Amino acid sequence: MAQEPKTQGPKGPNQGPGGQRGGQQRGGRGGQRGQRGDRQDRGDGDELIDKLVGINRVAKVVKGGRRFGFAALVVVGDGRGRVGFGSGKAREVPEAIRKATETAKRKLIRVPLREGRTLHHDVQGRFGAGKVVVRAAPAGTGIIAGGPMRAVFETLGVQDVVAKSNGSPNPYNMIKATFDALQNLASPRAIAAKRGKKVSDIVGRRDGAQAVKDQAEAETA
Repeated sequence: MAQEPKTQGPKGPNQGPGGQRGGQQRGGRGGQRGQRGDRQDRGDGDELIDKLVGINRVAKVVKGGRRFGFAALVVVGDGRGRVGFGSGKAREVPEAIRKATETAKRKLIRVPLREGRTLHHDVQGRFGAGKVVVRAAPAGTGIIAGGPMRAVFETLGVQDVVAKSNGSPNPYNMIKATFDALQNLASPRAIAAKRGKKVSDIVGRRDGAQAVKDQAEAETA
């Protein structure tokens, strides 16, 4: 029997020779974007600790009505004196968390720690209606702080601290007020250089050597 000749259907507008051009190119570009994201995660994802502070549902008013989405607040730190926070919005929760995490990684700050476990001195912070008081604590105290502030100290690597919020309970205001307080911290070496004195004159002779050691470790970390 004679075989019937094979016929090909009409080519679509995005279909090239072999019927695979459009699909392969789009898939290739998408794969490259995924590889770049994986490289970024391998560079610092294994060392950083991220904590989700909160997720809120938000709405954007558009011409056809309201478009709903989600806003995420994330805190990221390395547990050794670096910490950052970020927020992200998206239509889906995982995408909002991803955006917030990437923003937090780009906004890391370094905080001087005493003996690698607590702060060098008491400090206050404020943002909008948010007010926080952060106090250094002796060894064994633990983290006495609630809500968003606890997430900041855990990712920062602080083991002993007492913190209290006296203002707005809004997580965004509380987080930003806490970071304002942390940015007001100064190491004994920085204070001594500013006053033209020795480190031992600032913290006492017994603690002077430890303070210098802590500062040197923080600078080399």
